[in-house]
Amino acid sequence: MGIVPLAVVSLFGFSVYAGALTSSNSDNKSDTALSSSYSSSISKNSSKNNSTSSSSEIDKAVVSSSNSSTTASTNDILEKLNEYTNAKSAGPTKNYYWENGTARLSGFEAIKAGEYNFNADDKGRSGVARAVLTYSQYEASKGSRQGQPLDPPAWPSSNPKIAITFSLTERTYHGYLYNRSHSIADSMLGEGSYTSKYNFSTGTRSQNVGANQNGGMRYAEELAENFWKANPNTSSTIDYQTTPVYNANETIPRGSIVDIKSSDNTLNIEVIVINSAEGLEIDYTSGTPISSTSQSVQSVASEPSSSETIQKAPAVTEPSSQATASEKSYTANGEWSVASPGMVFVSDSNKYYSSVTNPANYRYMTQAEASSIAQPATRGNQYARP
Repeated sequence: MGIVPLAVVSLFGFSVYAGALTSSNSDNKSDTALSSSYSSSISKNSSKNNSTSSSSEIDKAVVSSSNSSTTASTNDILEKLNEYTNAKSAGPTKNYYWENGTARLSGFEAIKAGEYNFNADDKGRSGVARAVLTYSQYEASKGSRQGQPLDPPAWPSSNPKIAITFSLTERTYHGYLYNRSHSIADSMLGEGSYTSKYNFSTGTRSQNVGANQNGGMRYAEELAENFWKANPNTSSTIDYQTTPVYNANETIPRGSIVDIKSSDNTLNIEVIVINSAEGLEIDYTSGTPISSTSQSVQSVASEPSSSETIQKAPAVTEPSSQATASEKSYTANGEWSVASPGMVFVSDSNKYYSSVTNPANYRYMTQAEASSIAQPATRGNQYARP
């Protein structure tokens, strides 16, 4: 695997790197921009006592760069992300993430428990997302999606259908290349996660859930979810921060830095997520796949949110079984859509149900197929029933 040559340039007391835009042996260099360098903050209150009203304030936030060791560590991350994405690689774990020590948080001084803010960088791209998460938010978000994914800034005009064969699992994903990827997930923030387009970035399917549905961004999310499961009804909180990382003026991030720290300090970690797809070379300026080493690329117009939502649910089985599933329609019973015998609705949280109010938020398949990638829901809510 080729290593992209990089140059260090001193600017305002911290370094930024130059990264190649295309192949792993490219010699082109350009200034690299972090989404966290300069950002305009759009703050919203997610208090459950005032969940229907929120206020926004726009200001400037500058991430401190006085700590040279922090700067060096961040630059190392940029270098590795350039290396892995240019090589069309899943990274050292083969699951589109790696761990990078303890959390490095900033900007949480004014954020109270249950609150969050989403930021745009100085180029209008999705920037740093922060939240002080509570157990009650996690509990309220269970069951099904609490909203519809929003188009992030510079969402590609074309979202091709592709096939990605994962070296970790030797299984193949068939579906859309890109997801509208949460910086802070529905499973932790609920309906608050849908209040700003700056909480979304253009992420490959593998960036979103990895090679086995438990990698990529999902790996970081499950760390927080597992903390809540181990500490039910706790008063502890989790500081959760996601920073998309871009090269220069590119509009698609090369990856994200996810920092997670619980108030009792039993959870304290930084996770780096890689925004790539094995075998696919991506133009991170336009989002267009440049080439594929092993798979054909079918270009299609960018699909509507509901279609993309279905693709965000686990989708790694072969198309033959999915074709059989799609031929069996569900029926309507008032506001509920009821699965046919032997069929279920699979949620993004890997649970399956027999009845749902919004089938577009689920993937419809046979129960036998669902059992290999999901678990039966043990309880329902106003959106879904076991």
